[in-house]
Amino acid sequence: MLHGWGMNAGIWDDLSARLGARFRVHALDLPGYGATPACVPYTWQGLARAVARKAPARCRVVGWSLGGQVALAWAAAVPHQVERLALIATTPCFVRRHDWPHAVEASVLTDFARALKTDRGGTLQRFLLLQAQGDARAIQVARQLRAALAAGAEPSVEVLERGLEVLLKTDLLGRLGSVTQPALVLHGDRDILAPLAAGEHLARELPGARVAVLHGAAHAPFISSRDEVCRLLTDFLDER
Repeated sequence: MLHGWGMNAGIWDDLSARLGARFRVHALDLPGYGATPACVPYTWQGLARAVARKAPARCRVVGWSLGGQVALAWAAAVPHQVERLALIATTPCFVRRHDWPHAVEASVLTDFARALKTDRGGTLQRFLLLQAQGDARAIQVARQLRAALAAGAEPSVEVLERGLEVLLKTDLLGRLGSVTQPALVLHGDRDILAPLAAGEHLARELPGARVAVLHGAAHAPFISSRDEVCRLLTDFLDER
């Protein structure tokens, strides 16, 4: 299980406990988070290689947001290691461009990068609220995100800046056809960071994918729709 930007593996505690009744669960801190050293280079390729080295020889992968992008890159680079792929609130490209409207303006991420230099804690809190925005259970989502953030060691400003660079520069649109593992795309219909259309695009372009829409959920559907997400993941990860 791979978390998103600014968070840590503790965000999975509730879901991994539920899945642990059926599976052996590994919730990994991405490079630069928790006790995991940053990787060099700090790119989506570098992140994927670093995660692959820490993971079991064969595994089924759940990735959220940035963690979903890393999971996609990992599945393409080391296909024999990744058996199945579940992508939560994942987009192949976070930044809007003329031929990719299903994204945010680059200024959203560059503004966060500028704010990090003077107020790391406040910037993380604002990003947290953006993830909860629009969710039918926004208060609950924000509360749980805030608790997970507080429970873990905050990553350095440098790691956060490099992570934002990854979000700004990563474009996996042309690589989706090479990810042939069975995939489940889980996406909230109120996500403003990675709009639902981005998840639907993933489901169309990944050869073995299907999509499940979480109604009323924003960027953290595994919190606001936890029972449904747990059921969908258990059924998908248990398939042979």
